[in-house]
Amino acid sequence: MKFLVTGGAGFIGSNLVDYLIEEGHTVKVIDNFSTGKKENCNSNATYYDIDLSNENNLPLIKNAIKGVNGVFHLAAFPRVQESIDNPLIFEKNNTLSTVNILKACSEMKIKRLVYSSSSSVYGNSSKLPTKEIDQVNPISPYAMQKYYGEVCCRVYSVIYNIETVSLRYFNVYGDKQNLDGAYALVMCIFAKQRMNNLPLTIRGDGNQRRDFTHVSDIAKANLLAMQSKKVGNGEVINIGNGNNRSVNEIAKMMGGPTRRIDSVMEPKETLADNSKAKKLLEWKPSVIIEEWIPSYKKSLGISD
Repeated sequence: MKFLVTGGAGFIGSNLVDYLIEEGHTVKVIDNFSTGKKENCNSNATYYDIDLSNENNLPLIKNAIKGVNGVFHLAAFPRVQESIDNPLIFEKNNTLSTVNILKACSEMKIKRLVYSSSSSVYGNSSKLPTKEIDQVNPISPYAMQKYYGEVCCRVYSVIYNIETVSLRYFNVYGDKQNLDGAYALVMCIFAKQRMNNLPLTIRGDGNQRRDFTHVSDIAKANLLAMQSKKVGNGEVINIGNGNNRSVNEIAKMMGGPTRRIDSVMEPKETLADNSKAKKLLEWKPSVIIEEWIPSYKKSLGISD
């Protein structure tokens, strides 16, 4: 098959590109490298440097997706806290990009689009594990934009006859995750601090819990969502491990001294009910974080 991946030079997107190519598919990528990296590019994929948020680029987008069997839409400005600091930039990039790619797909008669959403749409959910039917309660611009993207996909399925499915990722980690930047993932922050012989900074009491899901499992879920005959009508599906770990536990796995810093606005706990993914996609997670972290530390030259 021939697929297009938006955001295919980013952390999750590049892992998906690699996986699709390993599975024998032909891959095209749209990425303007605002957050993606050249070193993440796969030499067997074709890349288009296009800003998806600019509606004037619609002809370029349509040309890029010409002839593909399906589109994986991952392009976005990620991170909850940064969206709070820069809401207008996030709105432009996350919302308009989704609308533009959906419009291009509808005009080019692309059969299916798989949309990358986020567990952040649930906010501070009091129901754990969280099911897709539970109330959404976005508490950041990023979460709000991800939820609106799901709504857009569902509407385009109803009105424009495009098959869509939205995957709500839970706290993705794994190969190619970015160690740098003020908004890096917690284990990336810890890794960089270990590499620089600094104490691990734990926000608040460190009891906040996350359902950490490996990026290889995310990639597999995407392809299954593209291939499954049980979805395509705007369904929303959790993609999470179905168990969680506290920040304190992650710090213990990373090793080294710790220090406390101020907390930020964030959900206290995330935990996925992934039974829908198992039923509709025949997906199940395979990577356990306790088994992965030792090899990750070794790859970075971190010794116990």
